[in-house]
Amino acid sequence: MTVRPILVAGEPILATPATPVTEFDEDLARLVEDLFDTNTAANGAGLAANQIGDSRTVFVFDCPDGTGRHHRGHVINPVLETSELPGTQPDPRRDLEGCLSLPGERFPTGRAAWARVTGVDRHGDAVSVEGVGFFARCLQHEADHLAGRLYLSRLVDPHAAEAMRMLERNGWTEPGISWLPGDGPDPFAAGPW
Repeated sequence: MTVRPILVAGEPILATPATPVTEFDEDLARLVEDLFDTNTAANGAGLAANQIGDSRTVFVFDCPDGTGRHHRGHVINPVLETSELPGTQPDPRRDLEGCLSLPGERFPTGRAAWARVTGVDRHGDAVSVEGVGFFARCLQHEADHLAGRLYLSRLVDPHAAEAMRMLERNGWTEPGISWLPGDGPDPFAAGPW
C-alpha cells in the first residue's frame, strides 16, 4: 500500500491539463493502485493523478450516487458528457463540494445532475460510467482536475470571493504545500463533500 502526499492549491500541475496516457504498463497499474490507496486513506470520493504530482490523465472514484448504489473504479483518458448545468445559484446545503487539494474547505458549487465519462481502464479496455447526484458531481469534479481546473473556478459570487479570501488566508497561492493522509488530523473526518 502506497499512500502519496496530496498537493494543495497553488501547485502549477493542478492548473495544467493532464497528458493523455499512451503506455499501459506496470507503472500505470502502480499509479492506479497508489491513487486508490491515497484516496482511501484520505476518505476521498475521488482522486486525480495530478493531485499526487503525476501528469497522466487518470482518476479513481469511490463514492455513492444518491440512489443507494456505490461506485468504485478508475478511468484513463476520460471524456465527459453531462446534462445541462443549472442556471440558478447552488444551494448552500445541498450543493456543497470539497476537494482533497483544498483540505477541509467546502463551497456550494453548481453541477449537472447527470454525467457520463468514457475512456479506458489500465489494460486499455473501454470503460463507460455514468451517474446522477453525488456520483455525477464526482465525475465532473475529477474530469475538471484533469483539465487543469479546481472546482473553485466554477464558483459564483459571493462564494467565489469567499474562496479567494480562503486561499490567501491558508497561504495556498504558492507551490510547495501538500498533506499526507493518515499523518495528523483528518481534514475530511466527516467526508470530503
